[in-house]
Amino acid sequence: MNLHHLRVFHAAAAAGGITAGAERLNISQPAASREIRDLEARLKIGLLDRTSRGMALTEAGRILYSYAERIFALERAAEAELRELAGLTAGQLTIGASNTIGNHLLPPLLAAFHASHPAIEVTLLISNSEEVAARLLEERLTIGFIEGPVDHAQFDGDLIGRDHIVAVASPSHPLAGAEPVSAADLADRRTFAREPGSGTRANVEHAYAGLGLVFRPALTVGSAEALKNLLLAGGIAWLPRLSVLPELRAGRLVELAVADLTIERPLTMIRRRGRSSSPAAAAFLALARQSLQGRDTD
Repeated sequence: MNLHHLRVFHAAAAAGGITAGAERLNISQPAASREIRDLEARLKIGLLDRTSRGMALTEAGRILYSYAERIFALERAAEAELRELAGLTAGQLTIGASNTIGNHLLPPLLAAFHASHPAIEVTLLISNSEEVAARLLEERLTIGFIEGPVDHAQFDGDLIGRDHIVAVASPSHPLAGAEPVSAADLADRRTFAREPGSGTRANVEHAYAGLGLVFRPALTVGSAEALKNLLLAGGIAWLPRLSVLPELRAGRLVELAVADLTIERPLTMIRRRGRSSSPAAAAFLALARQSLQGRDTD
């Protein structure tokens, strides 16, 4: 069905005549009549009865007019909602972030975004980097924040900063305050680690492999907070410096000096490759680039 034909028919029916309908649309009466005849020919049924008093809708015309009312009401609603989105007075944004970024970098950014755009509904989902990437591919997220390398075949990425993964222990640990140790020395010590799929875990495994070592944690835990609490009972954990800055500054944990191993990793904002950004997503991306790029924990 040609929607222009339908619009002319709808205007004529609403106005009570073809001439009045044509005036509403700012077209000539002959042109409006022609559009309605073309519509009747396409549908193979009469829509208007021409009478000495003007026109009247046939049964088919009344049915079509009812549908046309709903169609053009939906059109107006769609235009209004899109105007709201373009003006950032409505919209939704679902963000996924790794534990480190989600817990330590994004909260101030989300607060600033909400202050500027209070009508945008924002949801933050925190999980490990692998899960963030998977959810973004499934289009369950709008934007993702991950630690470590980016698959550029599937994602567009913005480097927003760097973090260091450091060996930490309680102040009572035998290595606390000692001379720098080697990575091989640490490999023989009781070590705790995040779960497989964690960006932190992957970076540590890769760094150990580069030295010909195998990372074999004695205990695997799915939370950085749980790891920090475990350290009070002894042991060592490799953790993002961002996640332990408060404990390091307060002296509740200490960073161990490792002479032959520095683990630095990128912090990256990613989007599904080739997907356009909504106005809300574009505004958040701009704020994130301005606020986070160049962030370093050193």
